[in-house]
Amino acid sequence: MNLNIAIKALTVWLGIVVLAIANGLFREAVLIPAMSKPAGLVLSGLLLSGLILAVAYLALPWFGRRAGAAAYAAVGVGWLCLTLLFEFTFGRIVQDKPWPELFEAYTFKDGNIWPVVLLVTSLAPNIAAKIRGW
Repeated sequence: MNLNIAIKALTVWLGIVVLAIANGLFREAVLIPAMSKPAGLVLSGLLLSGLILAVAYLALPWFGRRAGAAAYAAVGVGWLCLTLLFEFTFGRIVQDKPWPELFEAYTFKDGNIWPVVLLVTSLAPNIAAKIRGW
């Protein structure tokens, strides 16, 4: 993967972060109060996964068709690493959450499907390429 694609991938990921934060605010303000916590978490996870796939689909032409499956895989893994770095840094430094509380998101407790969102994040560029017939 060349530097040009890496910069574009970082730019797109920053957009995904904005969507993820908005999704989290929507979940806490609307979904969970209107439903149970488990239903709100599942719906929020599915919504975020769909948004990530949509962003990947829309961004793919910017990366270029010739980039290929290996570059798309690298973008997905990069998005995953950046997401994990953001998640743990934000959780520990900004929210001052203890490690056990941060790791709880990876246990599917109370309907939390965060590991599925992470899987979608890592596969989104390749899934988008397949949807586009690339």
